[in-house]
Amino acid sequence: MSPFKKILIIDDEAPIRKFLRLSLTTEGYTVIEASTGKDGIRELIASRAELVILDLGLPDLSGEEVLLKIREWSKVPVIVLTAKGDEESKVKVLDAGADDYLTKPFSVTELLARLRVAERHASTQDPPSSIFQSGPLSVDLSGRIIKLSGKEIHLTATEYGILRLLVKNAGKVVTHRQILQEIWGPNSVEHTQYIRVYVGHLRKKLEPEEAAIKLITTEAGVGYRLRVP
Repeated sequence: MSPFKKILIIDDEAPIRKFLRLSLTTEGYTVIEASTGKDGIRELIASRAELVILDLGLPDLSGEEVLLKIREWSKVPVIVLTAKGDEESKVKVLDAGADDYLTKPFSVTELLARLRVAERHASTQDPPSSIFQSGPLSVDLSGRIIKLSGKEIHLTATEYGILRLLVKNAGKVVTHRQILQEIWGPNSVEHTQYIRVYVGHLRKKLEPEEAAIKLITTEAGVGYRLRVP
């Protein structure tokens, strides 16, 4: 059963809200709407929505401002709607706390796929002692034991640190900046070549060449996403 029942849409365009409302109610979701950033924040507090779909182009506050205000007190999943398809805009909202993004125009199929990603990520938020499983990969964060098809795999400290960050955010895009700050510290945010090298090492160890589905997917120019079950 889906962990999400109520979804809040914050968008000033009535046709977009109608499209989203019809698409989501057909799938069994309850939809709450707001046309401004301030109303959206009030509705989130009042309705206790379990996911937010947030447009960046609002009449009163920018979408980034709304996102930052939400993140001051809530970890509710937020999927951002943006007409900007450039990498810089996507990285900016992800670093501000968004869980995912949709670039306009988008289809119902893509919208529902993004919701499933958010739902799977929410379902993996188990106690630290739990074991994360995705296909042949098994990660025991408490014991620092990584297995592939039952065989234990040795990782360096840096490789493990990157994998641990991806596991803790499984299903979400983790940006280059987030990885660099977590693993190498705030003074290394421009050195994305570090990440490419170590993610390459991880892939060689965790993704058999014959595997049809890759465990670590690349969001071009943005970051990486770990596939969830």
